Amino acid sequence: MSDLVLTSFADGIAVVTINRPEARNAVNRAVADAVAEAIDELDARDDLVVGVITGAGGSFCAGADLKALAAGERSGIPGRGFCGITETPPAKPLIAAVEGYALGGGTELALACDMIVAAGTARFGLPETKRGLIAAGGGLVRLPRKIPYNVAMQYSLTGALLSAERAYELGMVNELTAQGGALEGALALAKEIAANGPLAVRASKGIVVESADWTAGEAWDRNRAACAPVFASADAKEGARAFAEKRAPVWGTG
Repeated sequence: MSDLVLTSFADGIAVVTINRPEARNAVNRAVADAVAEAIDELDARDDLVVGVITGAGGSFCAGADLKALAAGERSGIPGRGFCGITETPPAKPLIAAVEGYALGGGTELALACDMIVAAGTARFGLPETKRGLIAAGGGLVRLPRKIPYNVAMQYSLTGALLSAERAYELGMVNELTAQGGALEGALALAKEIAANGPLAVRASKGIVVESADWTAGEAWDRNRAACAPVFASADAKEGARAFAEKRAPVWGTG
């Protein structure tokens, strides 16, 4: 793993930190490759339930590295999108811990996550129109699904900054923290999730994400198909036993 992206794996939680504070954690291809590698590890490991992605040095991500772009280097991976994630988010839940600025691709990266915990001083934005460009990494697709259509249109067309407080009021941000507390807040949320049944967590995310595209005629069949393996799992049996025995469950024990 490149030192441009730091990772830690413990207690069911993967923490992925973009480590380019001198560039406000702008993304070049090396960062995208390293983030993609970390996300693949999150999905592949049975001992990991949830991930947190953040930035070093008090800033989340300033988007694409413009110097790298000028040199012909891309900030995404074909088929995976910006930072190796916006087109192919993980199957497991991912939380963005946002401090400082999340601009352009940084906002798109946060929107690709399932939940956002942000410091009250954080700022989001899709400023591409100010430079005659367009937010092509999924921001224009996801923003109107996170906040009201007319508000999403306003910020998409003006390129204005969206404060964390306003994003929280609109439902885009799950939790606000004091400055410097976003990672701690995200980890607290991740610990709540990681305490639950891993199969149930992954399947629940899948249903929430995929059901938006299900037709009325297929919704219940697909819901049953997604739930059946969970109900038949050792985790389900362990959850029931633990409840009856008034103890914390031990997942993956059969």
